[in-house]
Amino acid sequence: MSLSPGQLLRGLAVVVFLAVWAFLAHTGSAGEGSGDLSVLLGISPIVAALGLLLWRSSHPALTGTGILAMLGALAWYWPTLRENIALLFFIQHLGTNLALGTLFGRSLLGGGEALITQLARAVHEANLSELKRRYTRQATLAWTLFFLGNALISAVLWLLAPHTIWSIYANLLSAPLLGAMFIGEHIWRLKALPPDERPSITQVVSAYRMRSQQKASAADLETPQPPANPS
Repeated sequence: MSLSPGQLLRGLAVVVFLAVWAFLAHTGSAGEGSGDLSVLLGISPIVAALGLLLWRSSHPALTGTGILAMLGALAWYWPTLRENIALLFFIQHLGTNLALGTLFGRSLLGGGEALITQLARAVHEANLSELKRRYTRQATLAWTLFFLGNALISAVLWLLAPHTIWSIYANLLSAPLLGAMFIGEHIWRLKALPPDERPSITQVVSAYRMRSQQKASAADLETPQPPANPS
């Protein structure tokens, strides 16, 4: 699959952004650099996630109150956060990996389909072969173990090693490890599946977006709407 110049530039911009983010997170965790910038980097993913949840609320008053409360809490605790930058990044790293591990892992429980199986079904828009179902379930398990293993190593290093060593692993090595996992799974997929059952990255991304939109639409339909005022 060939990439357009625009796609290459966007990919390069993402790589540069992640590299700069990792470097600033590492220097902040090591007690160097701007304290305010480090806190901003540390809280950004958490604030973005909470803000998205509040924004999707069907109650404007709840959304506004929640956003004001969040901003007030940030202003109140900002000096404390500046004194605990490494802890802030640890919570971010640990929480992200635990959340992703839970997202993948819980789909393996019960009688439902594994997460990657669901994405594969959205790509192929047809019944999956037994080989594909087995592979996607095993791949879901592999990603679950990857994220939970990351969380475990992060916690052990935080407790037993100097924070600089923890930061090298959590901030500088996270992206390379994630890339290595993607490459490893790609090689595994090439060996495990025939060519007609290997989706491209574009197809997987499109399937994920479609699945997210379908879940959002279903959630909107399930949200009770206030009765219309009688005229």
